[in-house]
Amino acid sequence: MQEVTKDILKTLYPPRPAEVQKYDFGLVLVIGGGEFYTGAPALAALACFRAGADMIRLIAPKRAADIIASFSPIIAAYPLNNSHLLQEHLPTLLTMTEAAKVSARGKVAVVIGGGIGRSQETLQTVLDYLSQIDVPAVIDADAIHAIAQNPGAVSGKPFIVTPNMYEFGLLGGNDIRSMEPGARIQQVQELAVKLQATLVVKAKVDIISNGTDVLLNATGSPYMSGGGLGDTLSGIAGALLARGIDPMKAGAGAAYINGKAGERAADIFKESLVATDLIDAIPEVIKQ
Repeated sequence: MQEVTKDILKTLYPPRPAEVQKYDFGLVLVIGGGEFYTGAPALAALACFRAGADMIRLIAPKRAADIIASFSPIIAAYPLNNSHLLQEHLPTLLTMTEAAKVSARGKVAVVIGGGIGRSQETLQTVLDYLSQIDVPAVIDADAIHAIAQNPGAVSGKPFIVTPNMYEFGLLGGNDIRSMEPGARIQQVQELAVKLQATLVVKAKVDIISNGTDVLLNATGSPYMSGGGLGDTLSGIAGALLARGIDPMKAGAGAAYINGKAGERAADIFKESLVATDLIDAIPEVIKQ
């Protein structure tokens, strides 16, 4: 196993060719939000842009989409009828995913789960969607509760799952909070094998594993305990996946960038650190 270092940035962000087109560096669909949590998908989208994605299409229930559209002119927010994600929305999600693949010439990824809610119909809709798509995806927050009900929905697909230590237990892993580092690593690796997906387990030292390989990320700050700082990680990971980077490297890179941006923001704000401060620090981290 290895520790993720600054050197990973050179492989994530090689020099661009002289001539590029829109979507050459990715289109990300961010799916989330509901009546109460409207900020989570917006933070993921903004972090995604700062990590280099060319375009984000944010799909959310109408109230959330309308609020998010007012955050920034760079976010294209598509409103779904009703107050939360329902089975009736599944055809729209699938159609928009297929349309994104065409528009972006295959440079597409999905970020799903932030603020989406945990009603049974919503969780089932998330499962049905994930089981039918064939593009890379980042599964976070409430979407982790969905796949906990049916882990087979992610098996063998190019998905990154980003649990904290509590959510790790929901996915079928043992409680790793009191374990020594070596035992934690073994448990993460075993669950990655079981899920057949890449895990980015968020902790003081993040553990990234696809079941075969293990990477450790030690960037971060104890001031990164506030709301939205997991959403930023998911957005960064989505941006990297949409560039065509494999899930293991994308997960490790996202953990490094998110943690290092959090360190820089914490140096300035300390107890006052909020997620938007971290997003503002991303460009300095990835600049070479």
